[in-house]
Amino acid sequence: MADDHRLVREGMRNLLAADYEIVAEAGDGRELVRAAIEMRPDLIVADIGMPLLNGLEAVRKLKDLGCEAKVIVVTMHAGIEFAVQAVRIGVLGYVLKVDASEELARAVKEALAGRVYITPSIAKDVMKAVMESPSPDPDEGHWQKLTAREREVLQLVAEGHRMAEIGEILRISGRTVERHKYNLMEKLKLHTTAELTQFAVARGLVIPD
Repeated sequence: MADDHRLVREGMRNLLAADYEIVAEAGDGRELVRAAIEMRPDLIVADIGMPLLNGLEAVRKLKDLGCEAKVIVVTMHAGIEFAVQAVRIGVLGYVLKVDASEELARAVKEALAGRVYITPSIAKDVMKAVMESPSPDPDEGHWQKLTAREREVLQLVAEGHRMAEIGEILRISGRTVERHKYNLMEKLKLHTTAELTQFAVARGLVIPD
């Protein structure tokens, strides 16, 4: 399970530990990826808004790495746009934190059985949005041009990390980070770090507290 708040992880552990073995915990998205590759769990329970790599990007990376674990997202954000993104990348459960004490155990059972579980209060709207053609989004074309590495750099820039720090996190040179940032600005037609940050928040790469 992964969440950047220790108390939340403890709460989820208390809800699940009686029936399931908790093999690892993570406090950020990059730690989640490392733990999932090492431990090969049957199921991952993760927040979206985590530092260094958000939950949805972590899921994308794990799928690219061949991880077959089923995934449930537990989040405070009830906006359907994040749930739609989650379902489209193969997440099987989307539970709001406010409802987790009642719904998490059921979501786990459904996901392990290969079925989708979405918090009932938003389930109808989410599935309708998933089934229908996406509404026009003036940023969508630019977004689709970004590579996975560029999305990682975008999140870290938006979180306020310096170029050298980003290079250390991603294990690339500061010059390479600068090149990725330049490419981001070119592709997104943006001109400042503040604009990059606003874009990252709008796309769900960074979720404000």
